[in-house]
Amino acid sequence: MNLFEAIEQRRSVKNFDPDHRLSDTEFDTLLSQALLAPTSFNIQHWRFVRIRDAELRKQIHPLAMDQIQVLEASELLAITADVQAWQKHPERYWRNADTETRKILVDLLLDFYRGREWMQRDEAIRSGAFAAQNLMLAAKAMGYDSCPMIGFDQEGVARLINLPDDHVIVMLLAIGKAIAPAQPRGGQIEVSEILITDRFPKT
Repeated sequence: MNLFEAIEQRRSVKNFDPDHRLSDTEFDTLLSQALLAPTSFNIQHWRFVRIRDAELRKQIHPLAMDQIQVLEASELLAITADVQAWQKHPERYWRNADTETRKILVDLLLDFYRGREWMQRDEAIRSGAFAAQNLMLAAKAMGYDSCPMIGFDQEGVARLINLPDDHVIVMLLAIGKAIAPAQPRGGQIEVSEILITDRFPKT
């Protein structure tokens, strides 16, 4: 499957084969594709919580509006992000660069994020969302389907997965073998409404 086909065919599927499991190789392939997502200053804020324990999924289920994919998907991931990753040993993000380049980039990174709490959080969420999109497209290319989820009790799920205080949950992501197709597309709004040239018109 080429990239355009994966983008066109990726849909949010709700019903998965509860008996299907991804192989270790398949999961490793998915994860490797997630790690190729773009991220500011190469910070790699993302932290993936692979929720495999059946009892834990049962506890999450009512917190996620009883959505059945929480229980039935082959994989349930909490896509989380470390909001403070920008200041946690940032030199490691450029360990393959020469010393001078690494120092320049780390200094730029620290100056950019220091004191800008809103940017720290926004960037962490952006990074997690980029990685999640890579996961969904990779899953589709491998013959699997997925469902990104924001309909859940953030605080409740955070407690269950022991989310550190300086992390956020970006979304839950279910991946597996679909047993029922997604609902038909609701309808795209007109391109003329979503594409603006140069600037928005004055109102």
